[in-house]
Amino acid sequence: MIIIIDYGMGNLKSIYRKIERENKDVKISATPNDIILADKIILPGVGHFGSAINNIKSNNFWDAINEHVLVKNKPVLGICLGMQLMAKSSEEGNVSGFGWFDAEVVKFEMANKFAFKVPHTGWNSAIKQKKSSLLEGITDEESFYFVHSYHVKCNDSRDVLTTTNYSYEFVSAIERNNIFGVQFHPEKSHSQGQQLFKNFINL
Repeated sequence: MIIIIDYGMGNLKSIYRKIERENKDVKISATPNDIILADKIILPGVGHFGSAINNIKSNNFWDAINEHVLVKNKPVLGICLGMQLMAKSSEEGNVSGFGWFDAEVVKFEMANKFAFKVPHTGWNSAIKQKKSSLLEGITDEESFYFVHSYHVKCNDSRDVLTTTNYSYEFVSAIERNNIFGVQFHPEKSHSQGQQLFKNFINL
């Protein structure tokens, strides 16, 4: 069973449909016990970092998520804001993230604000920096859909899975052991997004 965590800030239905298309048991849940019992979890997210952390804690998800990821070592996939929450902190909101990665979340700072608008919205490539089962069958030539104003800055290069160029190079996916995060939206990224979800299911 894959649980998509509903903490009030996610693009849930489109993720659900992508997983369901692979004939995999999937459930959108706002119940912490479902997280503990899940085989895999997906941490979606759209919006404000600080509000997301507060919602997770107020809904009693914090301990259940950490148990799933850090104690049971089961796979987790963070999408967009869900990936950012895996960092230690963010410039957006005076709260700490999960801290699974030695990383901070920073806002785009563009030298040419006319050529490069914020938020970064649209299609862009995600260039692999290491081999990963999550990206099996996906080439560097394929594009994913992005919409975000902040991005993760990793302090350990070994955690960087893909990078993307938008005025400058930034980290667009991260991975360590059972923890995976993507800044882009695979649920909006056609066949390559479907392949990524299939790969996550098969981990």
